[in-house]
Amino acid sequence: MPPTGSDVPRLLADLTECVAAASPDRRGALWRLAEPGRQLDANLVRLPADGAVEEHAEPDLDVLLLVVEGSGTLYSEGRPQPLTPGALAWLPHGSRRALHASSRGLAWLTVHRRRPGMTIRSAPPADPAPADRPTGGGDPACWLDRVCPACGRLAEGAAPAFCSRCGERLEAV
Repeated sequence: MPPTGSDVPRLLADLTECVAAASPDRRGALWRLAEPGRQLDANLVRLPADGAVEEHAEPDLDVLLLVVEGSGTLYSEGRPQPLTPGALAWLPHGSRRALHASSRGLAWLTVHRRRPGMTIRSAPPADPAPADRPTGGGDPACWLDRVCPACGRLAEGAAPAFCSRCGERLEAV
């Protein structure tokens, strides 16, 4: 059977045009791959002039980062690496990295394996606490203030200011 619809090669976006159409002070995802049945995720992300994505690690996925416009610096393992249009960086899973935009801002495309969708499972049976173990504490009941409004990723760290996936500013609740 011949391919139809979403399973045929085609042009998805003009990334240069996506960046040009966005306000210079816009931060976060400008475009996302949203094709049904895809095996990859891709995002066009922008940092405004002198913006930053603080140091973080992606524990599960290798990421390719292609600079589309502007310039900046990739910091990894304490080493600064200049980023200019056309630069392609490999960010292996587990590596720590940070991005800083120059006064021209920075726009890049990330490509990585698609994450599986979130699923809701039954909770494991409760383990009654022995009398000598305290029962209070644990994780907060609601972490909604740590969910990125742009891409849905749960932020890491005690008081994250920015999403480690797309760079969107996280608002404190």
